[in-house]
Amino acid sequence: MANCNSTKSDELFARAKEHIPGGVNSPVRAFLSVGGTPRFIARAEGQYMYDEDGNCYLDYIGSWGPMLLGHNHPLVAAEVVKAANYGLSFGAATKREVDMAELICDTVPWVEMVRMVNSGTEAVMSAVRAARGFTGRDKVLKFEGCYHGHADCMLVKAGSGALTTGVPDSAGVPEGCARDTLTAVYNDADSVERLLRENEGQVACIIVEPVAANMGVVLPKEGFLKRLRGLADEHGALLIFDEVITGFRLSLQGAAGYFGVRPDLVTYGKIIGGGMPVGAFGGRRDVMQVIAPVGSVYQAGTLSGNPIAMAAGLATLRWLKKHPEIYTETDRLGKILREGIAELGEKYRVPLAVNGVGSLLSVFFTEGPVTDCASARKADTEKFAKYFHGLLDRGIYIGPSQFEAMFLSAAHTDEDIAQTLEAVEEVFKIIG
Repeated sequence: MANCNSTKSDELFARAKEHIPGGVNSPVRAFLSVGGTPRFIARAEGQYMYDEDGNCYLDYIGSWGPMLLGHNHPLVAAEVVKAANYGLSFGAATKREVDMAELICDTVPWVEMVRMVNSGTEAVMSAVRAARGFTGRDKVLKFEGCYHGHADCMLVKAGSGALTTGVPDSAGVPEGCARDTLTAVYNDADSVERLLRENEGQVACIIVEPVAANMGVVLPKEGFLKRLRGLADEHGALLIFDEVITGFRLSLQGAAGYFGVRPDLVTYGKIIGGGMPVGAFGGRRDVMQVIAPVGSVYQAGTLSGNPIAMAAGLATLRWLKKHPEIYTETDRLGKILREGIAELGEKYRVPLAVNGVGSLLSVFFTEGPVTDCASARKADTEKFAKYFHGLLDRGIYIGPSQFEAMFLSAAHTDEDIAQTLEAVEEVFKIIG
């Protein structure tokens, strides 16, 4: 259990607010929707994080997804140190970039070519630009509550931090940038079809999180993704799966492999960098060949394919290929945790919807199923805040927002799940 002392974090947060907007470099870290002082982390190992005050937390954030092997995995750390001995960045081509491209393309059949970038936001921005360049169309169709990074055209009814703060449409985004963004309802393929017919011949791509994980975890209904594939083909649009979160997490072939639906383009991040800043987009060869220097769609990045990030990502992906049993194991633990929380909610009469798949899950404090952004918004955020702080005080670290996912890793154990459920029970006794 954490000792609840936050003196150093309090001091650091006060200093940070003087020179960093909101005292944080990413909004959800600010604890804005749950209140209190964000914890300043000093180190992490395996399934644990330690803050500047010496508190130890059983971590279910995992750096928001990259740490599928657990924090500071010795193999990944060793490869990073080894690579750093040869230089941090060259601004020139390296063998590791080729190795990474070959590894991804060999693992994921529908990725015939791939371009490395520096973040998930950049990957999405570049994939959308490629789709527009390939089709000669301007409009993009996305879904309410799905977060695809903070590029201007994507900050329309977005999820993640934008949903957490209650400001889904960002200031500073010109009307013209958002004019060509169409928004459908997640899990409602009819809403997609209506928009495609109303904008016939104008939609370049349909972009979707195959498992929504930025309005909390919301699973695709049976047949939803296949219907999107069919509608994209029917209307001449490309289908883009944003797998920044689900890529290499649900399976070696991501959510596309898990659900058996083939996208035209896919975006990656998080796990492919092993914790280092990274992103990638790839897919059909004919589409990817519109990218410069081969084609006319410009995309570039000084640190793209950074040798340190490639070393960490290669070590992570190679480990996953050698140990595919991790997916069975994290799915087993995730199921125990999901079912355990649901049972405790029923026992203590706490209205809950527990959504999840594999190593992803979310707990919504609401009655009835959560299947889209509208139903997610019905969740009781005040009750979530009490739940969050109750767990934090008991040494369990989850995302400080009702609308973020929990992430399991290969480092988590049955004992960790039991400890977590004990803490949940104690909190439910109080808030039920």
